[in-house]
Amino acid sequence: MLLPAPTKETRFFDLHFSRGVQWYLSHFPRSSDRRLVGEVAPTYFASPDARVRIAATLPRVKLIFIFRHPVQRLISLYRLKRAYGTYRWSLEEALERDSELLGSGQYATHLREWQGLFPSEQLSINFFDDLSSDPRGFVRQLSDFLNAPRFELHESQLRQVYSVASLSEPRSYLATRAASTMADWCKARRFDNVVSAVRESGLFRFFIGGGPPFPEISAETTRTISAQLLPEIEKMEAMVNRDLSSWKSMPPAQGR
Repeated sequence: MLLPAPTKETRFFDLHFSRGVQWYLSHFPRSSDRRLVGEVAPTYFASPDARVRIAATLPRVKLIFIFRHPVQRLISLYRLKRAYGTYRWSLEEALERDSELLGSGQYATHLREWQGLFPSEQLSINFFDDLSSDPRGFVRQLSDFLNAPRFELHESQLRQVYSVASLSEPRSYLATRAASTMADWCKARRFDNVVSAVRESGLFRFFIGGGPPFPEISAETTRTISAQLLPEIEKMEAMVNRDLSSWKSMPPAQGR
């Protein structure tokens, strides 16, 4: 499958749609064969604009959703934003001031909107727990959904390649925020190679991380988040006909 290069998220359908389809297509490597083309786009799921634009631009697209423990996902997103200098609020403050944290965890609400725009045969609903417990089976299932040849994962591929748990507070929020803003500016103008080169260099480690560990999330705050997301979890159970009891308890590991 061809993915955008060197960045895996174009943010075309939610942030850069006005730049035109040719701008979007320029992110994908040229290929002489008829390979599948796709992108990793977690921000599209909760975006009404992205949903409508994708339906209008790519009506026959196949969409893969992978849902994880919503409290765990929220904490990971919060820590990622702090690591990249988006803000330095406590989680309690962020929950009040950043609507994306809880909003993107409204799985049932957003999934229903996607189901209203695309036929069921174009939607693949999956769970991170299944990927963790049976990665080979998970990949085979997605290959079948995409009508792609099956392939086997090697032992070396059965590992977690990225974890928010490895991040920390920035050395300087001001410097990190400035670097993140500059990276966004470069990506919007297709200077992705510049961003990629910095990411592979020691400069990336200077701007991202290097500060103290993230503060621990209190059990009380975790319970509050769980209570706020419980209605969505129960709606999701009914929609996908799956027992999601594990989502109604404290997450097993925060910040993965």
